[in-house]
Amino acid sequence: QVQLVESGGGLVQAGGSLRLSCAASGRTFSSYAMGWFRQHPGKEREFVAAISWSGSSTYDADSVKGRFTISRDNAKNTVYLQMNSLKPEDTAVYYCAADNRLRRPRVGVRTADYDTWGQGTQVTVSS
Repeated sequence: QVQLVESGGGLVQAGGSLRLSCAASGRTFSSYAMGWFRQHPGKEREFVAAISWSGSSTYDADSVKGRFTISRDNAKNTVYLQMNSLKPEDTAVYYCAADNRLRRPRVGVRTADYDTWGQGTQVTVSS
């Protein structure tokens, strides 16, 4: 069973940057796509970005396109989310997730495409 541990959240001013990391263990990390989701208080978890198992393709939500970048280092079993030009509306708990399908041809954007989740890390952007 894979385990995911996020880090890198915190408090930042609008316009600033943060980099989230998600360390994976317990499964062949390089064979599964990875995703980042976020959850605002009182709302459902929403897709942010995903990266294919090989790292060759990525997909971003429209709300973060051009500001956030997902990447992975399979040698370190880690996926990253670089967040630039942060806005107050980016304030949320961010979760990384591991795909439930081995070598999925296309990255998934639904929570149902992922079967393992980290504990979440809080990102707060002040105005």
